[in-house]
Amino acid sequence: MQGELLQAIQNHLRNADFDAALAEAEASLAENPSDTDALYFRAVSLRYLDRIEAALDCLQTLKQLQPGFGRAFQEEGHCYKAQGYLDKALSAYQRAARSNAALLASWRNQIDLARQLKRPQVANTAHQQLTGLQRQPKAVLSVMDLMADGKWLKAEDLCRRFLQKNPRYVEAMRLLAEIGVQLGALEEAEFLLASAKQFEPDNTAVALAYVQVLRKRQKFIAARDEAKALWQSQPEHPQLRSVYAIELMQTGDYDAAVALFDQVLAQLPGEPITLTSKGHALKTAGDTQAAIESYRAAIAANPGHGEAWYALANLKTVTFTSADIKQMQAQLTSGDLSPMDRTYLHFALGKAYEDAQSYAQSFTHYREGNATKRKQSRYQAEQITQEFEQQRQVVTPVLIDHFAGSGHPEPAPIFIVGLPRAGSTLLEQILASHSQVDGTLELPNVLSLVHRLRRGDTLSGDNHYPQAIAQLTPAQLKALGEEYIRDTQVHRQGALYFIDKMPNNFRHIGLIKLMLPNAKIIDARRHPLACCFSGYKQLFAEGQEFTYSLDDIGQYYADYVALMDYWQQLFPEQILLMQYEQVVADLPGQVARLLDYCGLPFEDQCLEFHKNQRAVRTASSEQVRQPLYQTGVNQWQHYEEFLQPLKTKLAKLLP
Repeated sequence: MQGELLQAIQNHLRNADFDAALAEAEASLAENPSDTDALYFRAVSLRYLDRIEAALDCLQTLKQLQPGFGRAFQEEGHCYKAQGYLDKALSAYQRAARSNAALLASWRNQIDLARQLKRPQVANTAHQQLTGLQRQPKAVLSVMDLMADGKWLKAEDLCRRFLQKNPRYVEAMRLLAEIGVQLGALEEAEFLLASAKQFEPDNTAVALAYVQVLRKRQKFIAARDEAKALWQSQPEHPQLRSVYAIELMQTGDYDAAVALFDQVLAQLPGEPITLTSKGHALKTAGDTQAAIESYRAAIAANPGHGEAWYALANLKTVTFTSADIKQMQAQLTSGDLSPMDRTYLHFALGKAYEDAQSYAQSFTHYREGNATKRKQSRYQAEQITQEFEQQRQVVTPVLIDHFAGSGHPEPAPIFIVGLPRAGSTLLEQILASHSQVDGTLELPNVLSLVHRLRRGDTLSGDNHYPQAIAQLTPAQLKALGEEYIRDTQVHRQGALYFIDKMPNNFRHIGLIKLMLPNAKIIDARRHPLACCFSGYKQLFAEGQEFTYSLDDIGQYYADYVALMDYWQQLFPEQILLMQYEQVVADLPGQVARLLDYCGLPFEDQCLEFHKNQRAVRTASSEQVRQPLYQTGVNQWQHYEEFLQPLKTKLAKLLP
């Protein structure tokens, strides 16, 4: 909606001219039926005109277009309250406040309705939240509101301007750190939170955020120690006990984590989030049956807890029963699911119907789950295509010649790159079974360096990379390489070589080869349709937003191949292409080829990678604990009739 029209509607509402506001909103919707601002103001106008059912219908459309939009739930609460449906109204206001804590009217109405419904604990909790929010300056509440609506750049600008005048205002520092996390500026977020902790050592919200950003930076020992100190400051607090347990998982102490989760469950019997977290710990440690039992217990406690359903599906080895499917379908028809729970259930049902060979129904659920995620994403395929082209324009043969002999000579890193679901975890497990290779994680270090080069002086700056590569000096490139080796040391166990399996590092091979010229790079490749569809049906929490649309993932795959072709030309014989289908068909031959490229002697245990008991945290964790099998290679063919958008995007790459 254009700014002038938006202002006009708001003026009509302020002047109680609801018919005029409705007419303006409907005129805008006639031109663009998906205009969420117009839908919202149409609903508001209809409510004021006492056309409540029409307003609720409008809000239903709005929530489908923009899941998690707090004001839509708040307006729904106003409608139910006007109808006298107090329980429904209270639930709507609670959903609104969870989506956008800055909606003070939702907190006030929760207090009022909870008191009417004789729920004193709910009223007291809402009163505490409202009291805290009312102490915040208006600018801080506006930052929170912008963040809730995903307007991160505007939120950053407003928060920075506030902090320039109030440089030690801790809540604003915490919010700016959260913005930094969303924009990938993890170093700045860590610095902000460390400073805020010094100003207010007893601020629990800041301490929790600090633990989380340390974990995101994979400073697992520091995160664990901070979480332990926080829990010890309030030893009976179940959330803080759970946070400490989660950090213990990151350092591989799964038994201690499970013990702490059990203590939380003794305090809060049947708590589904804790049961699900316990399941994750058991799964990562390799105790699959116990993990299944924990996930099942979470579902028994709350059948609408979508994460537990999806965790079962994501094991890849669980087959859902007809009763499971019926129960999940029933949850989807209920009106009180969060957008994320609904997404989880769609993906779980996609897997359930796939196992039942009901591929049309399966695809419908995969499509619905991805569509929900896509609506919450800011991903633009055109920007990625342009970024890849900029890499080719900046990292040229002339630039490579200019920096010949630069960088840090350490040969230890082995980068496995490519698209997710292309077999990278399999290659990692094979290499990590070798006595001279440490398996680590999908390390964020290269992406962190890139974000630093990109940003310049702001969290959201995106105009400095890859152009910034050409401005570096040989000394700076060497320093970047040394920094990478130093900061990744914490993940190593003493072997000569170590793996960095961050798939998206393929976008930055130019920088990698300049700062670490002796690093090995392995390109994990898979049949285009198999790879893309496998990514489409895998729900990624973050970092892989291109997977939420067949068009987007097809374009991304085509752009990836074009960029990898360029890197192969620029660094001939320095990048090993490993085709998943060939590994499955000829494991001994392909393992020998892989080890030869890495300069490693052949070891039989690399052929028995499934016996390696190391913790695996990716979506393929259960699959790489089994011998290779052929059944997954052509699984995409069951869905071929639905994959025309992929075929169109990948026409030049299909065999």
